[in-house]
Amino acid sequence: MEQRYDNILAAAYVRGAAIQGKVSVSDELLHKKIHSLEPSELERLIEAGSRAGLKMYRFKNHEELPRVKSALGILRGLQPETLLDVGSGRGVFLFPFLKTFPDVQVTSVDLLIHRVEFLKNLHDGGIENLTALQQDICCWDMADHSFDIVTMLEVLEHIPNVSDAVKAAVRLAKRYVLISVPSKPDNNPEHIHLLTKDVLAELFYNAGCTRLQFSGVNGHLILLVSLEQDSLKN
Repeated sequence: MEQRYDNILAAAYVRGAAIQGKVSVSDELLHKKIHSLEPSELERLIEAGSRAGLKMYRFKNHEELPRVKSALGILRGLQPETLLDVGSGRGVFLFPFLKTFPDVQVTSVDLLIHRVEFLKNLHDGGIENLTALQQDICCWDMADHSFDIVTMLEVLEHIPNVSDAVKAAVRLAKRYVLISVPSKPDNNPEHIHLLTKDVLAELFYNAGCTRLQFSGVNGHLILLVSLEQDSLKN
């Protein structure tokens, strides 16, 4: 189990489902602090989830994906205090982040309610540093600079009004915005933009940002935007 799943998150998901009455687990496994559970107890929870028909494959490890490894490496250097993850989806980046940074307060926003409810299960099951909200970042009235770092990984190519999304991310972040997008055309019908280096640079320049650092890995373009110097000018 240890090699196949992120056991802490998988167990939290099962506990969240148990609170809703979808799985039967003992009170001891339900109420202990999630990070204090023994490996055998985590496995018992995961097995209970599998027997109940929960989709445990959602918690297979993704941190070895090159784009996820690259993003985590960048964030290790930045040491975020709080994080806003926009469009967390199935958690391909979010879950490895939670595993790597278990003490960082994370807010996840997504348009799809079933994604949000799924992540709320994790919070209810013991991942107390995760808050999941159904929000559209383009029109969210959250206060400026509410989050230390904003991540939008494999998200911008899905958003019709990319300019508004970029401006919102810059407004909400204190120090950095971290972006990744596909670097070449693909067959995904939900990818409505191909955001090249030049296009991204123009979008962020128009949002008032001047410190852009590009990198790339295996068909993906990665952009780190630093806001610290720009905020000093304002």
